[in-house]
Amino acid sequence: RLPNPNPTVILDWAPLPDGREWGSTAGIDIGPDGHVWAYDRCGGGLGAGCENNPDLDPIFKFDKDTGEILTSFGAGLFVTPHGFHVDSDGNVWVTDFAGNDAGTKGHQVIKFSPEGEVLLRLGEVGVAGSGPGQLNQPCDVITAPNGDIFLSDGYASNHIFKFDKSGKYLMHFGSKGDGLKQFHTAHGMTLDTRYDLPRLLICDRNHQPKGRLVHYSLEGEFIAEVVT
Repeated sequence: RLPNPNPTVILDWAPLPDGREWGSTAGIDIGPDGHVWAYDRCGGGLGAGCENNPDLDPIFKFDKDTGEILTSFGAGLFVTPHGFHVDSDGNVWVTDFAGNDAGTKGHQVIKFSPEGEVLLRLGEVGVAGSGPGQLNQPCDVITAPNGDIFLSDGYASNHIFKFDKSGKYLMHFGSKGDGLKQFHTAHGMTLDTRYDLPRLLICDRNHQPKGRLVHYSLEGEFIAEVVT
């Protein structure tokens, strides 16, 4: 077993304001300045959730050394934050994989500036669909070095969408199923730049008979799978 590179454990690092409890969270990333970004699904305990607590900011930036909150934003914009990515310019990308009953939030990807200004939205707000410009429970989002955007729409369509940096649709690949080039809950993604041509690595969480990690080119060409 490899030695722990961080032998010192700091408890209660990054406290939230006003005694707020950390609730459900599945998103954390490191910005280009080294500081830590994360989201919280708007509090813990009964009544938690961003739809129930529209005044709470779900997105936080923490000082990497002290855990001090440097900024926060996103109040009133989300139902359930899911995928989370900070790009090389410090912009923050968040998927909202659920929709609210009123159809006024959700099923979108929102791009924020480092200060919390909304710069771009992908998907039709509050609409779970498969038509042009629509998403259905988007899971994760990541950007390539040239600014291209990759999005896993992994609970329903199981498409992997590709957009240019302005949000213009370029292509998609994949469909729901257990075939070699299909996905059964395409979930988290990352880029592997160690190869001559970067690869998109996709966690296919519920692919049968076992989950797997799938390698694709940035042009949507299947390369390999690693069965877990």
